[in-house]
Amino acid sequence: MRFTAETSSDGVLERDFTVGEVTGVLWSPAAASDRAPLVLLGHGGGMHKKAPGMVGRARLLVADGGFTVVAIDAPGHGGRPRTAADEREIAAMRRATAAGEPAGPIVARYNAHLAERAVPEWQATLDALQELPEIGAEGPVGYYGVSMGTAIGVPLTAVEPRIAAAVFGLFWHDSLADTARQITIPVEFLLQWDDELIPRQSGLALFDAFASKEKTLHANPGRHAELPRFEADSAVRFLARHLGRIVMPTA
Repeated sequence: MRFTAETSSDGVLERDFTVGEVTGVLWSPAAASDRAPLVLLGHGGGMHKKAPGMVGRARLLVADGGFTVVAIDAPGHGGRPRTAADEREIAAMRRATAAGEPAGPIVARYNAHLAERAVPEWQATLDALQELPEIGAEGPVGYYGVSMGTAIGVPLTAVEPRIAAAVFGLFWHDSLADTARQITIPVEFLLQWDDELIPRQSGLALFDAFASKEKTLHANPGRHAELPRFEADSAVRFLARHLGRIVMPTA
């Protein structure tokens, strides 16, 4: 791991880093006096590690939950180059959308390919972070990612025993249901009732597939990109409860 930039504001320390060719960012309490639990934050399709929504969630997790938070650019996203396969899949999605045809099957297929590449990158990043003295290898780890963040996060969580709780949502069940059945940790799952991309029954089927004894479904009215702001607050509380952190009261 190599840190490449550092800034601090409003009590949050932000450090850019690389692990091999993977670009990432680490947010942590600027005045931390102990090892804070770590949350892995997955971004959505077409986004990147420092998209506004990602920064907002990360700073909320640090400020209100006392967590350390990490995000990395998925393959072909942010500062990472696209492969020829990336370009073909993106072109196929654009053709389907322009023709008024469902792009869901293409998105799910492409995201599955991205997950094959991203899961080992996340594990390598986690290995590197746990070597840092301010994080260590003993603390709990959580995962938070919706849409493509779920497409990558579900297979990651299924093979990564260090993850103790996860927030998922906004994805189809077809390509993830079998993997979700391998997950038994506590899960909070987000679903948009009027999602124009994910059929309601598909989202419900994915929630149903998780083998977790503790899992909670949060369904809200609205389209895919209209996830309510208060769900981020709920995610902080959920992760804090399962990672042993005290949530700071909000004004």
